[in-house]
Amino acid sequence: MSEGLSAMARTGHHAAHVTAATAAGFYPALHLLDRPVAGVYALFTPIAFGILSPLPGAGRERAATVLRAVPAAAVLVALGTVLAAGTRPAVAGMLAVGFALAFGAACGPRIAGAAPGLQLFYILACFPPYEPGTLPQRLAGLVAGGALLALAEAVFFPDAPEPPYRGRIADALDLAARAAAGVARGRGPDPETVGRLGAAGRELRLSRVPAGARPTGAGRTDRALAQAGAATRRLLDQLALLAAHDPAPGDTVSADLLRGVAASCTETADALRRGGRGRRGRPLPGPQLLEEMVADFLKARGARADGPAGAADGRTVLVRRSTVLTAAVSAVTVRTAASLALGGRERLHGLPREQFWYAAEGTARLLAVRIRGNLTRRSVVFQNALRTALGLALARLVAGSLDLSHGFWVLLAVLTLGRTTAGATWSAVRAAAAGTLAGAFAAGLLIVGAGGASAVYAVLLVPMMLVAFTLGPLGGPARGQGLFTLVVATAFAQIAPVTWRLAEARLVDVLTGSTIGLLCGLLAWPAGARAEIRYGMSGLLRAAAPVVRATTAAVTDGSGEGAPRAGSGKDVVPAGDAKGAGPAGSASPGVRLTLHRLRIAEAVYAQYRTEPAADADGAAHDWLAVLDHGARTLVGAYWLPRTDGMPGLPPDARRWARETAEEVVAATVRAAGFPPEGVRVRPAPLPPEVAERVPAPLLAPLTDVEVWLRALASDLEAGSPPAPGDRPEDLTDRMDRSDRTDRPGDQPARCTTASHSSASADLA
Repeated sequence: MSEGLSAMARTGHHAAHVTAATAAGFYPALHLLDRPVAGVYALFTPIAFGILSPLPGAGRERAATVLRAVPAAAVLVALGTVLAAGTRPAVAGMLAVGFALAFGAACGPRIAGAAPGLQLFYILACFPPYEPGTLPQRLAGLVAGGALLALAEAVFFPDAPEPPYRGRIADALDLAARAAAGVARGRGPDPETVGRLGAAGRELRLSRVPAGARPTGAGRTDRALAQAGAATRRLLDQLALLAAHDPAPGDTVSADLLRGVAASCTETADALRRGGRGRRGRPLPGPQLLEEMVADFLKARGARADGPAGAADGRTVLVRRSTVLTAAVSAVTVRTAASLALGGRERLHGLPREQFWYAAEGTARLLAVRIRGNLTRRSVVFQNALRTALGLALARLVAGSLDLSHGFWVLLAVLTLGRTTAGATWSAVRAAAAGTLAGAFAAGLLIVGAGGASAVYAVLLVPMMLVAFTLGPLGGPARGQGLFTLVVATAFAQIAPVTWRLAEARLVDVLTGSTIGLLCGLLAWPAGARAEIRYGMSGLLRAAAPVVRATTAAVTDGSGEGAPRAGSGKDVVPAGDAKGAGPAGSASPGVRLTLHRLRIAEAVYAQYRTEPAADADGAAHDWLAVLDHGARTLVGAYWLPRTDGMPGLPPDARRWARETAEEVVAATVRAAGFPPEGVRVRPAPLPPEVAERVPAPLLAPLTDVEVWLRALASDLEAGSPPAPGDRPEDLTDRMDRSDRTDRPGDQPARCTTASHSSASADLA
């Protein structure tokens, strides 16, 4: 009950913004200046940016987005006015504009939020009558409506600003610093700390972050913040693993590095809170100190610990030190990414440059990489954009060919009722048809009762808008379409004399647009992300498998074409959102392909979690574990090949590493198959008699490979469907694991907004 009242209060507050801006522009233009064309655009501009477009952020942020979008809207109005000369040019323009705006959602949440509203301006302008002489009035109404809405959002009805994402990272790093310090002091198993670390990691997931605060843009800052958040989650997971087990007595090597991790986390958190500027105005310094500690750790840990390497205690210490090393690597990644996000030009001393490929790239290059990466039929952004563009173009063709009265309502129905699945579109269409029928009946009664008394409509418009904009978003398509029908009838009755046939025209147009939208939903990817997610995850696994083999070979043999050489080269090189985005020889093709497939799979998963059928596969597949597998593969490829191989490694140890990697690779390929198989892979540990013959300096990096391969195997088992012979407790554990993520929202994803860009999911 309290949540419902809170939601209504928030919606009512926002409805007051839009209603005030609409009334302040519409009434003077129509009744004082006698400029009905300007009045129409002053009416629809606040509705477009305030109701139709889910602009992210608080009041001032939304106001800034509106002001930046007004020039683009003016261009679309001018273009639509010119192309309204004929149906064919208007349809061609609608196809191009519809695709460009919907596909532009890949570039960030603000563009995605403004896209539906921008579509409306071309739709309004491209319909007859063809009157280019009214363009000044149209632009005047647009500018007035946009300025009034921005004023209402920023000055008269301001919202509290949303906490920035970097603040969440800072809070999580403070917790990580305390946990690392506790583990360094030799604190035993601490379930309470483990629970807090897990909860902090979940709060960093983008599904828990308001849309306006999500770092999903294509620019350098957003990419760095997203990478810092993902690395912080990995750090929390690794510290939770250390805090859950007994410490190793006398392991001063690990304790020293953990104290360095704690200090680095504290300094990074402070820099994120103050915006990264110190006394000299310099951004957060790079992780050279922690890097030096990591280098010292790599030298010191090669010594035998607690007896022979084959002994259980010695192997346990080596495995624990490998976990400590991964935590330090995550801390280095967080610090470097935070420095990049705060404006630093990191030189990446000794770091894998492929991991921070975006650091030296300009905004235009990064936008091009993001766009090119989504120009594939496997991208849900591309699918949604094409579906939207075809639906709008077909609706414009039908409305123009049949000469429908107020034909732009047909396109508006396509724009607002389209969903990412045919089933969700059908549900929205049914509800909208019922709501529009009821709204048309009520509007007809109002028009018959009030007749030509425009004063009655003028009095009713403001309370009608306030009710419609408050209750409509909360009641679904039925209530929204019904109330909006009353609003447009009340507004258009003031512009020109109307009869009850206005309500009839509204009903016919909405039903026509609903039919077109449903047809497009049935013909263009009707299953949405539920079908596409299998292809996306399969492609990710197939790309990752060769990288696993090549990385293992690069570590043990000093070869392997699929893995990069960390720290090699002087320039920062792009691995790219897109396949082959980087220059030849910069990052290995296998790594670039895996990164590209990971981005596509993340976008599919983000949309999949918004669709009603997502829970149907929840018990059978933990798709998030597949994403973890891809991200873990890349992290290993970036960080494990830190040397020129192991020239003194005994042949049987090299053979064990190769066979274990091949076992994981074979399981990865099986998991990528159709139909997918239940994967059960248990890599054999390094035999004690083999470990005895491995030289001390080589045993530790070999243990790193072993820990990495075992983690990849665990991800594969979690992400695959149940295998024959699974015990009931295995299935229960699988279901518990699949519920570890929350839905980004309760409403079905609109294909017109493309709210989840290619980087909207959790990045590696």
